[in-house]
Amino acid sequence: MSASEADHRNESYPLTLPDISGVVPTSAEARAKRRIAVLEDELENMKQERRGKQRKTTFYVSQGRAIRRMGVLYTNLEDLIAENDRRYEEGSEGATPEHNRLQRGYIIVAQVLPWLHERLGQLEVDDCQDMLKQLKRGADAARGDDTSTLKDLVATWINEHFHPPSLLKSDDKHARGFVHDVCGKLLCPSEWNWDDNRVKAGIRDRTSDYIVSENSWPLFLYENYAVKLDNLEQGLFKSKILVQAFKAARPVTTKPSQGQNLRGLHNQHEESHSSLPGVRFALSNISSWHTVDADFDYEVFWSNVVDFFENVPGPVTQQRVNHLLEWWTRKIFGKNHCEDLTPEVVSQMSVTALAEQRKALEDAAFDSD
Repeated sequence: MSASEADHRNESYPLTLPDISGVVPTSAEARAKRRIAVLEDELENMKQERRGKQRKTTFYVSQGRAIRRMGVLYTNLEDLIAENDRRYEEGSEGATPEHNRLQRGYIIVAQVLPWLHERLGQLEVDDCQDMLKQLKRGADAARGDDTSTLKDLVATWINEHFHPPSLLKSDDKHARGFVHDVCGKLLCPSEWNWDDNRVKAGIRDRTSDYIVSENSWPLFLYENYAVKLDNLEQGLFKSKILVQAFKAARPVTTKPSQGQNLRGLHNQHEESHSSLPGVRFALSNISSWHTVDADFDYEVFWSNVVDFFENVPGPVTQQRVNHLLEWWTRKIFGKNHCEDLTPEVVSQMSVTALAEQRKALEDAAFDSD
């Protein structure tokens, strides 16, 4: 390029405004490039926003799986939040047992999901509703997974333990329930004798004299599947199938602190709903989960279980409940004697003894030299 051409290119010209609008002429190519750049920026922002929403959705769904497992089995999150708001504004005076239950549920969920309470106060209404929707989605998905798991495992345990003439199939629930002799016995209310043909026929025919409801403790809850009618508390919640279900459905990771109730013990594991309703559902012939099965209401049944542990008439009963919880802790986690390992006890153990022996040998070799 010659010097004259360079000077010509570097020479500036005044803008000529063709009309009163003040529009300065530009090339079509330049305008198109700028529009493309703007659209690309908008597209990238939309992608980032979408990725952010997907990450949030994945997080909420995964966190929601813990709600039924470690928090509340049936109550909606909206009801728990509403009760906490009501109690903050109006106080706890005049609270009914149902109000108290809801508040306990909110506290448990807030402990299981420690970020939730703060986020409820930060999010806009639409974002908050979307979050609760995704949490529920995760909770429902976990329940479906856990129901399927227990359906298969309970069939295997029944076949191995009872050796029924008609073996249960893991993929078929229609042959379970009261039509199956072993399942029927385990589902039978503890106050009746399943071996009595009148009882068996009455339950199967669903007569008014033999109504199976949540107001009875099923036999599968009892140790050795046997009950003493003059002491209905003895052996309750100690059955082998409950322990098996609990261990199978919940990976054991952390030992609960002393004094936690059964719901607190559940908080230490991952499982959609309590092993108690889960086992009953697996024993039944209902193919899909429903809160109400004929005359049996699972939600009320779980409330009865919680009341057994939390609403005790006095200290004597509370002591029996504490013993039962200690029994469960030993069954799930084993006995922990760390507090008994005093320095005196440790000094008598082989690690300390070996260290002392090695030191003695070293001293003896030094003295001989």
